[in-house]
Amino acid sequence: MSVIYILLAISIIVAIGFFIAFVLAVKSGQYDDSYTPSVRMLFEDELIKDKPRKTVLTKKTNN
Repeated sequence: MSVIYILLAISIIVAIGFFIAFVLAVKSGQYDDSYTPSVRMLFEDELIKDKPRKTVLTKKTNN
């Protein structure tokens, strides 16, 4: 039974270590995306889907 307590304590310590490493990586800018904004304008037209325009047919009268 004491082995379970030891393993539980070790797993909590490892989890806290990973959490601290994640927080430090986020604060240091590790996950900042600097590539996507520079190429977004190249692919902007593909992201916007053209909506079909509703047209109203009217009679044209020649004056």
